[in-house]
This record gives sequence, C-alpha cells and structure tokens, in this order.
Amino acid sequence: MTAMIKKEEEKYINPLTDFGFKKIFGTELNKDLLIDFLNELLPNRKIKDLTYSTNEHFGKYEIDRKAIFDIYCIGENDERFIVEMQKAKQNYFKDRSVFYASFPIQEQAKRGDWDYRLEPVYSIGILDFEFDEHKQEQDLLHIVELKNQKCEVFYDKLKFIYIELPKFKKDSSELETHFDKWLYVFTHLQKLQDRPKALQDRVFKKLFEVAEIAGFTAEERKEYEESLKTYRDIKNVVETARAEGKTEGKIEGKIEEKEGVIEKCIEENMSVEIIAKIVSLPISEVKKIMAQIKKR
Repeated sequence: MTAMIKKEEEKYINPLTDFGFKKIFGTELNKDLLIDFLNELLPNRKIKDLTYSTNEHFGKYEIDRKAIFDIYCIGENDERFIVEMQKAKQNYFKDRSVFYASFPIQEQAKRGDWDYRLEPVYSIGILDFEFDEHKQEQDLLHIVELKNQKCEVFYDKLKFIYIELPKFKKDSSELETHFDKWLYVFTHLQKLQDRPKALQDRVFKKLFEVAEIAGFTAEERKEYEESLKTYRDIKNVVETARAEGKTEGKIEGKIEEKEGVIEKCIEENMSVEIIAKIVSLPISEVKKIMAQIKKR
C-alpha cells in the first residue's frame, strides 16, 4: 500500500483544483503530459504535437457572450481539443458542453469561397461527480458521438468524452492499464507521499516532479493555496446541500432552494462566478439574489 499523509502535510498538488489542473496540463513546458493523457482517451488518433490556443472565446449572444475553457488546444492536423475539469454538478451540464463545443466549430469558418469542411472537435470533461442517470452503472468513461436511428455514426468529427472520477476505486496495486494510472493520479495524487511502483513510467516521473509543492515559487504556492481553498469551499457547499436533501440535481427550477445554496456560498466567501456555476444561473441573476439576501 502506498504511503499517504494528512491534508495539511500534502506533498503534491491536488490536480482537481484550477491551479493544479493547469499546472499539470496547461503549459507548453508540460504539454507532453496532456498529449499522453489524450492519446489514452483517443487510441485511434495518435497525437504527436499540440499548440495551446487562447482559452477565451466570444459568442454571439449577450446571455453568454464569453466562454472560458480550462484548456483549449489545436493538434498538428488542426483538430480541436477542449479539456475541462468540472468540480460540481450543474443542472444543464450537457447543454453547456454542447454550447461550448460550438465555439471551436464556428471559429473554423472562412471568409469568401469556403466549402464548409471542418476539422474534428473533441470536448473532454473530467468530472468530480457522477451523472444521475448513470449512478447504477460501473462504466466511468462515456464517449458520445452523433449517430442515426441505426446507431451508425453519422458524423465522426464531433466527440464528447466524459470521465466520472468518483467511480474509480482501484488501489495502486490494481492498476492494469495506462488509463488506470492516469485515473489514479487524478484521484490520489494529493494524498501521496511518494511515487507508487505502478507509476514509474517516464511521463509520471515528470508529472510528480511538476506536482511537487516544494518546488513552487512563493507566488505559485499562494496561487495554489487560494485555488485549493476554492475547491474545498465548493465541495463543502455541495456536501452541505446534499446532506439537507438539496443536491445539485434537485435545485433545478426552485429559486427558493437556489437561494439557500447561494446563501451558504456567501458564508464561504465564494466569488459570484463560482456561485453562478454551482447554481447554474447567470451572474446577473446571482448578483440580484445576493443583494436580496444581504438586505435581510
């Protein structure tokens, strides 16, 4: 059994935090880590190189004029990759995935005489929750494509890939595949004191070096602590809501219940942007509710 330590003595970053996720996957220096992970998800498309693109995209409508992806990359053959870490369940998460996938599709439009040929788009969600409709299933990897009534692939250039991390229960001694090893990193990295024997591959050697908190600058350490606090705040709010029978899936449609969750978020000093994500409301609407709560 791999040695583990207490949270206050963590040696490695939590990869499910914004900072941790982008530290491991979101820099040019570490893009070999992202390439290795993506090649496990897409075995029929071996990626040799990636170019990081802006993660900020502007839409057409005021309701959601700006979409900010965690990581957005373009492959050497011009395929697009959206990679996102989702910490908490949202009422319309799948709708959001489809909407966000439309940005890298629309940006391929060309002026003048264009034949509408598109390069593939892959939307990848690493989820720190389980889909309600799949809770009774063991499968944690979901690959979604556009198919016809005969279940034949109608369009093979758009794929949605989701990974439900809470379903991964293997110990380090049970890791069978390279994909298992990646899932173990996502679910156990912040608890480890040393690198397990099963993770001796060169790519994981580099990952553990990148993730070691002792090697951070003072500024990086501060950013990570803030990101870790935000992550824990979100988890605490979600757990509190669940304990009271107000899970994210049951908040839908009842503004009174959303107000209760927003009030807890205010108590945790969470930003309006994060609160909006948790309750799946526009930031403008959340601000109105927050103002009403503060007047009470």
